[in-house]
Amino acid sequence: MAHHGEHHYNLEQRFDFTAATKKSIMTVLVIGAILLGIGIVLAMTGGHHEEAGEAGGHAFHWYERLYANLWINNVFFTGIAIVGVFFFAIQFAAQAGWSTPLLRVMLSFGNWLPIAGLLMIATFFLANHDLFHWTHAYLFDQNDPQYDKIIDGKGAFFYWPMEKGTFPVFYIARMVLFFGFWVLFFNKFKKISDQEDQLGGTSHWFKMRSWSAYFLVFFAVSSSISAWDWVMSIDTHWFSTLFGWYVFASWFVSGLSAITLLTIFLKGRGYLEMVNENHVHDLGKFVFGFSIFWTYLWFSQFLLIYYANIPEESVYFIERLSSDVYGGFIFVNLGLNFFLPFLVLMTRDSKRHGVFLKLVCTILLVGHWVDFFLMIQPGTLGHNGGIGFMEVGMFLVYGSAVALVVLGGLAKKNLIAKNHPMLEESYHHHI
Repeated sequence: MAHHGEHHYNLEQRFDFTAATKKSIMTVLVIGAILLGIGIVLAMTGGHHEEAGEAGGHAFHWYERLYANLWINNVFFTGIAIVGVFFFAIQFAAQAGWSTPLLRVMLSFGNWLPIAGLLMIATFFLANHDLFHWTHAYLFDQNDPQYDKIIDGKGAFFYWPMEKGTFPVFYIARMVLFFGFWVLFFNKFKKISDQEDQLGGTSHWFKMRSWSAYFLVFFAVSSSISAWDWVMSIDTHWFSTLFGWYVFASWFVSGLSAITLLTIFLKGRGYLEMVNENHVHDLGKFVFGFSIFWTYLWFSQFLLIYYANIPEESVYFIERLSSDVYGGFIFVNLGLNFFLPFLVLMTRDSKRHGVFLKLVCTILLVGHWVDFFLMIQPGTLGHNGGIGFMEVGMFLVYGSAVALVVLGGLAKKNLIAKNHPMLEESYHHHI
């Protein structure tokens, strides 16, 4: 077993979620809430003058911006939570040994999933007409002057088996199904992990491997469809065939950055002493590699649409690039998510030292939030959007809530998979 040999690591260690750490996170939450409050007051008192929006000519109301922000953060943090579980499952599918001491760190992000699901469903019921153009019944009524043939053609994807324009049964059912199964798999992984800690042996590893395989198949389908449902359907006429990949790449980089930050945080507190700079280097390589992968997809989507020059497709980029509100953020998006990580993490040493990774992973988390902001706000708010107190405040509130839930979940169980058959191998990991 792993505790023989020359290594005397503490395999019973648990993360102690101290009052001081909780207080720091609560402070960020309170600051976020204050900024959010200021943002709401500014929006209510006409920091944004009410004018007819482009979509359907309705007057703009301050709460629409609040809803759009809820949606951005719901989608963004759901992605980080599910990627933690996904990366955990990948380790078993790939029979990876190096990552054994980090498994519980990855899995802990799944603790946010049940809350994320409830928030997502609640926000949809609260805000569907303000976020999703396709929820308006008149689009499906052939006698209405605002009848929309294209959206009517896509209506069954949202409303089946009900009448189009009534209640989006199929859409809600998919949302409930995806979150339900994600939480189910997450709980199954937790349960098998607990059994392995108590009983030892290799049977749990094999069991986890087959459950991981099922999960990965389900995740492949559900992550793409959820990207179409939750993000792409906002711009209902527009579609991109690689959009599921693109959202996944954005989620994956964010999730990897969060896993890396949590690992470095725990090491700084004296936990995970068997995790050395070789393990950190591997996390750095993942972050580096997938930030390039995200850029590749961003560019593929952009170049094909630019080159084909079909109005239905190019409108997506034109309304972002030519906008006073969003035009600059396209370049911020590429700068934060590609150029900075690419240049900073290029050398070997920068991927082995916490200080560089802390910087890059923090930048990437902000950068990919901006990515989702660019996917969601233009289609929901048009020229009434932007980044102000409300956006920053909501991001901080969500981020600190996720931190509390994830760290709280992490503190409940062993930090190390002490009976994992590949633990010894991970001690000797060297690159």
